[in-house]
Amino acid sequence: MPQPPSAAQRDEPVIRERGDACPGALRLHAADDGYLARVRIPGGLLTAAQASVLGLAADRFGDGHLELTSRGNVQLRGLADDCGAALAQLLTSAGLLPAPSHERVRNIVATPMSGILSAGRPHVTPWVGELDRLLCASARAAALSGRFLFALDDGRGDVAALDPDVTVLGRSDGRALVRLGAGADAVEVAQADAPRAALLAAEYFLDSADTAGTRAWRVAELPAEHALDAGEFAVRLDAAGIAATRVPEVAWPYAPPPEPWGPGIGNTTPLCVLPPLGRLSTDQWRLLVQVADRGGSGLRITPWRTVILPSAATRRPIDGYARIQAAGLVVAPDSPWQSVTACTGRPGCAKSLADVRADARAVVQETAGELPVHWSGCERRCGHPRGTAWVDLVATPHGYELDARPTPYTRLAAALTAARTTTPPASQ
Repeated sequence: MPQPPSAAQRDEPVIRERGDACPGALRLHAADDGYLARVRIPGGLLTAAQASVLGLAADRFGDGHLELTSRGNVQLRGLADDCGAALAQLLTSAGLLPAPSHERVRNIVATPMSGILSAGRPHVTPWVGELDRLLCASARAAALSGRFLFALDDGRGDVAALDPDVTVLGRSDGRALVRLGAGADAVEVAQADAPRAALLAAEYFLDSADTAGTRAWRVAELPAEHALDAGEFAVRLDAAGIAATRVPEVAWPYAPPPEPWGPGIGNTTPLCVLPPLGRLSTDQWRLLVQVADRGGSGLRITPWRTVILPSAATRRPIDGYARIQAAGLVVAPDSPWQSVTACTGRPGCAKSLADVRADARAVVQETAGELPVHWSGCERRCGHPRGTAWVDLVATPHGYELDARPTPYTRLAAALTAARTTTPPASQ
């Protein structure tokens, strides 16, 4: 979905006349290829059993595929309009729908490599479960929009770069910083208090949004006179029994997303898997579940549409690495698929002017070595990357247009005429 401009980019405050229309597991979205369900996966964390249920749901109710989103969630497409109750029952049985009233607000991203090859950094995975529990128990939090985003970062700066509304940045000294929106300052708390502080930050936002009366969905949409203030937030935390100190200037770190790598040494190693364009068949998905399960771990869906297997059975007893490669999934570094993303495109989206996924596949080799390219079926540019530089390739009624970023895509431009596989209907 396109995001609103930041406060620095606009002269007038964003005034919402309705609630957001983000799909969920209960609120299905009508698309051209059937209904769509978006299942929130806080922190991207799935047990093997939960992942198996998602594969079952894709086969039983959908088109036999699963899509990974830019917030580490999972989408099911091609759903029938009367499957909602049965889908909800199946998800509930796997613990994937713990609070129906809050299912669209459980938007939590977390450092996917936390606790894996990350000595000296706090392990933020336990924070995910605690923040999710607190969110689901808070009647106030149910008023958050489906766009509001929490980020739990282990200090390296990967998910902190994803434009979250509330960021918790862990430190090696047992403390954590809580940032409101894109503020340069933050509030310091003990790590044990970090999940509760994140919830209170969201409730502070809701109070400010109510006072502003603009029905803001995100922190950046608040009018300047109602902007969140770290000093006031520290006072609120102290009143709630959380010792807090405002830190006026913070050097925010940055780390790039995890990339696919080799199988490591031994029979069981961590693995980062990249499904091209973030889409998997249920056969591919079940293979990942089996490799993770036999290695004694679950799966972690990242906001960059990759899957981390913290402990994968890469060699014995099932030769998981070779099987994943043979299934068409990327598990080696330097693949051109690392620099290609796309929206749904045709035929799934009525607004799209092209089958962008087919076109991206046709010229994927032409993007190797360049900045990431995001293929958009229309000017809305849905699903574009965050936390990194990229260029937009946007479908128009007459072909594709490359945005004005100063990047020489001569090879890609030369291939676009041959790549265009679809022509918009005459009515467009």
